[in-house]
Amino acid sequence: MDSEAQSTERDRSPHPAGPEDTSGAPGPEGRSRSALAGHLVGWLPGGRSTAALLLVLLLLLAFSTFVARPFQIPSGSMEPALRAGDRVLVLKLAYRFGAGPQRGDMVVFDGTGYFGDADYIKRVVGVGGDHVVCCDKDGRIRVNGRSVDESGFLFPGESASTVPFDVVVPEKRLFVLGDHRGSSSDSRDHLGSPGGGMIPVSRVIGRADWIVSPFGRATRLHRPDAYARVPAPVPTDRANAAHPGEGTHG
Repeated sequence: MDSEAQSTERDRSPHPAGPEDTSGAPGPEGRSRSALAGHLVGWLPGGRSTAALLLVLLLLLAFSTFVARPFQIPSGSMEPALRAGDRVLVLKLAYRFGAGPQRGDMVVFDGTGYFGDADYIKRVVGVGGDHVVCCDKDGRIRVNGRSVDESGFLFPGESASTVPFDVVVPEKRLFVLGDHRGSSSDSRDHLGSPGGGMIPVSRVIGRADWIVSPFGRATRLHRPDAYARVPAPVPTDRANAAHPGEGTHG
């Protein structure tokens, strides 16, 4: 009887409480991160507004460093397509994944040691291995034996060049000219300089893709069709590419 009564007393006692469910409460790590962010925002003058502005600036800096950046045209050497004071958007990613500059592209490059201590914008006329000659009997540039009609983008009334030249572009280099040939200092003016006026592809910052200001001139910049039928350089031209100075004039 005593044992049965004792058993009944134990059954009536409340069961021990189980572990408290804290699944809905933030853990120590979550609380620490939230507190740290709150402290940082509170420390900044202007609070959340300043933090948002800093975030935008960081994103713009990353965009300018790795994706694209604006470039202001300093002269009339690329008229009529680009005027002095125009601002173009230069796509830095254009040549980052295997593809190199193509004939007809307008590229921005670092001319330090080649053209001068500045960034320049010119049109690519010859790529590595190309044989570029000026001029044929009709006053046109010839690339790999084919004459190129540049009338669609040259400055009105100008010829392809008043300076004759006959060059083979070394591998991983570019022969570049301005569209306003009479007002452009380009590869023709540096044929006797180190590198023969050819710009290393590694110096190219990016391809000019858009005019973004003034607003009334905003437009997409397209590669002209003039170079579309230029054939690939023949192997003999590639063999001579290591000697760009041979056969040059002017």
